[in-house]
Amino acid sequence: MIQLPLLNGRSMPALGLGTWDLRGSACASAVKRALGLGYRHIDTAEMYGNEEEIARGIAQSGLPRRDLFLTTKVWTSHHRAKDFIAAAEASLKRLKTDYVDLLLIHWPNSAVPLEETLGALCQTAKDGKALGIGVSNFSAELLGQSLSIADVPVVCDQVPYSLPENQDPLLALAGKEKIVVCAYTPLGRGSFLSHPELMETGRKHGKTPAQVALRWLVQQEGVAAIPKAASEKHLKENLEIFDFSLDPADLKRLSRLSG
Repeated sequence: MIQLPLLNGRSMPALGLGTWDLRGSACASAVKRALGLGYRHIDTAEMYGNEEEIARGIAQSGLPRRDLFLTTKVWTSHHRAKDFIAAAEASLKRLKTDYVDLLLIHWPNSAVPLEETLGALCQTAKDGKALGIGVSNFSAELLGQSLSIADVPVVCDQVPYSLPENQDPLLALAGKEKIVVCAYTPLGRGSFLSHPELMETGRKHGKTPAQVALRWLVQQEGVAAIPKAASEKHLKENLEIFDFSLDPADLKRLSRLSG
């Protein structure tokens, strides 16, 4: 598994488990199954309503907390400083942990000054409740503003990113500042996986179109991906992307899909 260095001196596994829309026992089972297969990076959020199930799956896996990279996010209704701190603490309680490896502002909220929300986010790191902090769904412009405000390193911006989605402005800034871009919906909900370019590249490497699409992401410097999966088949498939590389001819072919 590729490990991506973070500005706070820690590292993030380049592939994680996205858990949006996973609920109840199915969520707990998916987390336990993923950890058993070798995943160590689990992504959730206050808004997903599944943090307790995530905790259950982790407990059932038997893995020690120190071996995991756990991310959660605070929703827009809690961007006032006092509310943000309380929401973060509530997430920790639901996740049955004293800290998360990464705490993110889930979406920008123009109704609350960014300085106030970022101040609260930074405070969670200073209090040891988040080992790393970041943002989600922030444009390059908003990320730049965040970097000028935060007094704790911002280590990640989590955004929708896949082959057809152009994130060049964000990637340019993140690369310059050594910030990880974490791609959610990296398979575009399956909408582009039937394209001939992906199928041809998959046949060449003995891989599925989804594996090629994920490899394209994690092969980029400073990019992680968190595809959602629940079945053992798809969890395994998503994990098996580190035993091949895309060559220049592959990248040129796939560039036809890029937005």
